[in-house]
Amino acid sequence: MTTELSSSSSSSAHPSLALDIATDSERLWQSLMEMARLGATPKGGVNRQALTDLDRQARDLFIEWCRAEGCSIRVDSIGNIFARRPGTDPDAAVVMTGSHLDTQPTGGKFDGCYGVMAGLEVIRTLNRHDIHTRSPIEVVAWTNEEGCRIAPCMMGSGVFTGQLSEHEMLHQTDAEGVSVADALEAIGYRGSDQVEREGIKAYFECHIEQGPILEDRETTIGVVIGALGQKWFDLTLTGQEAHAGPTPMSLRKDALLGAAEITQAINAIAMRHPPHGRGTVGVLQLHPGSRNVIPGQVKMTIDMRHFDAETLAQMAEELQQAVNDSCQRHGLTAELTPAADFAPEHFAESCVTAVRHGAERLGVSHLDIVSGAGHDAIFMGRIAPAGMIFVPCENGISHNEIENAAATDLHAGCNVLLHAMLEQAGLKQAGLEQAGLVDGGEK
Repeated sequence: MTTELSSSSSSSAHPSLALDIATDSERLWQSLMEMARLGATPKGGVNRQALTDLDRQARDLFIEWCRAEGCSIRVDSIGNIFARRPGTDPDAAVVMTGSHLDTQPTGGKFDGCYGVMAGLEVIRTLNRHDIHTRSPIEVVAWTNEEGCRIAPCMMGSGVFTGQLSEHEMLHQTDAEGVSVADALEAIGYRGSDQVEREGIKAYFECHIEQGPILEDRETTIGVVIGALGQKWFDLTLTGQEAHAGPTPMSLRKDALLGAAEITQAINAIAMRHPPHGRGTVGVLQLHPGSRNVIPGQVKMTIDMRHFDAETLAQMAEELQQAVNDSCQRHGLTAELTPAADFAPEHFAESCVTAVRHGAERLGVSHLDIVSGAGHDAIFMGRIAPAGMIFVPCENGISHNEIENAAATDLHAGCNVLLHAMLEQAGLKQAGLEQAGLVDGGEK
């Protein structure tokens, strides 16, 4: 007898089914550790930057594992890899998951890679349990999410979703002048497969939190409801360099003094808009950079974030006012230039609910959380229902060789992913009723 569960059916009617299917913690961990050997650093991290030969090796290994599970492989023109496990309904929309295999130069074992390996583990689990989903299940490894070797970040998902120009991205270059197109050719991953944007029922992404909230709250699963919007600026303040000794304090045009005030103002602006306000100055460049010369010019970067679009716009207005006020006080001129503008992303309720249901079914602690970082799921959320699953990382540290996560937490996140995807994909499996795993349901 064959039992079918429609994707719209209440999964609470099948608690034993949800509880009795689990991913393999040891297999997931072994996959992560084997992948981490590609680009391993002496400090225990990973340096596997996008479109390098190490990236090629990671891609090759991922494809080898996916083919061993019977997946078909497609590679598009920006190098994104799509591994598909077919569904039973050829007309059903696909349920996707994924993340990235590239790392920062001093990256860790889990950022990005966990999401890809968790998706592979879902497929392995479905195969071991002989579960056939109505929708296809697809795992994607996105190209150049980090953007450290070649800007910008989230390149592969940006091109796939139409948020970034394919032509422009292929012509972006690294510090040595190597273009994305040439790098893809060099590693053999400039694909030609056409992968449709339409027909995606849901996209999920598992990720370490990269922050301290879950660990601080002693919570296993972050149900990600969305991601902060971001406004980046480049600010140049120009005063007048002068001798540090003969020039009285009252007659100076010190660009660094203005920069210091504006940095304090940025912090105050973010603090005025809790809980999601963020304000960061990440780079300061002083000219002329001499011990006994008053800085005549400062170039600085500004990163402002919030979950509410109107509040984020207000924060930008407050920044402009702070710059104007500081320049007036210190006799400076300013050039404030927008560098990036990402709207806040509110993930689809269907995906958020599926993640929450998965955590509830499995009895693991969870809380709603907003991502402060950028992820491929943000771009995917522009074209399809999307959601994310966070798990804790030790001390909230990421983009660092000491990045760490507990195997139990990674396993829990992968199990939540499994059940969230099944809720969206629907399933069809022979023999469930005889095995005592289904109590009623649609026949």
